[in-house]
Amino acid sequence: MSRLELAGPPASADTAYPPRRGLLLRILPPSVYAGRATVMMERSARVYRRAWLIIVSGFFEPLFYLLSFGAGLGALVGGVSGPLGQPLTYAEFIAPALLASSAMNGALNDSMMSVFFKLKYAKLYDGMLATSLGPMDVALGEMGWALTRGGMYSVAFVVVMLAMGLILSPWALLLVPAALLIAFGFAALGMAVTTYMRNWQDIEVANLLILPMFLFSGTFYSLSAYPGWLQFVVKCLPLHHAVALMRALSYGQISAGLTLHICYFAVMALAGLWVTTRRLGALLMK
Repeated sequence: MSRLELAGPPASADTAYPPRRGLLLRILPPSVYAGRATVMMERSARVYRRAWLIIVSGFFEPLFYLLSFGAGLGALVGGVSGPLGQPLTYAEFIAPALLASSAMNGALNDSMMSVFFKLKYAKLYDGMLATSLGPMDVALGEMGWALTRGGMYSVAFVVVMLAMGLILSPWALLLVPAALLIAFGFAALGMAVTTYMRNWQDIEVANLLILPMFLFSGTFYSLSAYPGWLQFVVKCLPLHHAVALMRALSYGQISAGLTLHICYFAVMALAGLWVTTRRLGALLMK
């Protein structure tokens, strides 16, 4: 029996090209999105299976900040006032902010340095885009993995907060979904910015901007310590919105103002995804 007979009859047009289901698959051309972003996430999971210590180490940075500032410095600071003037311990004040920082760091670590190496040196995306994958598959896959990593850090940090008695409201159940939204926003922003980077020095410049944002976005003290004009500048930064959202959920201060923080990150995520898709297409599919 010949190979042709073993293969059976040729596939019809319907079976060779299955219908594209899902909103993105219907509105985007196959050259942009093939609906296979999960294979990117699967690849990242397989790679980090042998480098799990790198992922685990990312959890300890915010934990060490919480222990050193909350338990150590907090004993000297004493009580502080919350966003609505309620009395809090210093550990209760900084814990939600460190959770937001943990989600940010986990997302940026993967969406910047890792993506930059794959894009500029490993040429990984060149090979991927030579297959049926589109630039949006690559963008969503990388962001999905960064979001997964940020989500793992967030879950672990919430468990630590619960063990230390730093959860003050049932609304804290929403801390993890909020952390995922924050991680998605930072992952999209980080990957979009990375597509414009030319060398490792640009990565250092980005880190030089991230560190002051971490220190001065109200993570360790209230914005009331700043003059009015500086408060306005800080309120424009993404980490400030992340910190404010986390503190509101942690303390149970639910209001319509939270919509602003949620919309901020939704717009940041969509804009970052759009810019990344356009840049990958322009750089690698000429």
